[in-house]
Amino acid sequence: MVSNAAVLFPDWAYKPTWSPGSRQIQLWHFLLELLGRGEGGAIGWGGEWGEFVIRDPEMLARLWGERKGKPHMNYDKLSRALRYYYNKRILHKTKGKRFTYKFNFSKLILVNYPGYPPPAPPCVKVISCSWAAQGLRLPASL
Repeated sequence: MVSNAAVLFPDWAYKPTWSPGSRQIQLWHFLLELLGRGEGGAIGWGGEWGEFVIRDPEMLARLWGERKGKPHMNYDKLSRALRYYYNKRILHKTKGKRFTYKFNFSKLILVNYPGYPPPAPPCVKVISCSWAAQGLRLPASL
């Protein structure tokens, strides 16, 4: 099993901390938040990179309902939201493991942060090796 004690997320995964009255959070981000805080009662990291296990489905649904201001939230409704992410390829169910899912971090970046990562710098032209064969030296400024 992989130790997740030192799991770091890229900068794009962090958003300002939730404040009362702010319900503009997506479920995937809420899950990352819980996983990042290490609140192992309802959810925890699994054995592979990006894999997580829902340990207490009803507790997770209750926490999500409290966060969204929806007191009647249950796991059936929460799991419907998780299945919505299958189609978007943001996460998928891990076959053969109950309540186990895996994030597709590459897709999360593309869907939610289209400008990330920043474009690569322009390529540097490669100077022909024939210079060296001719005994010529490159200027120090290159």
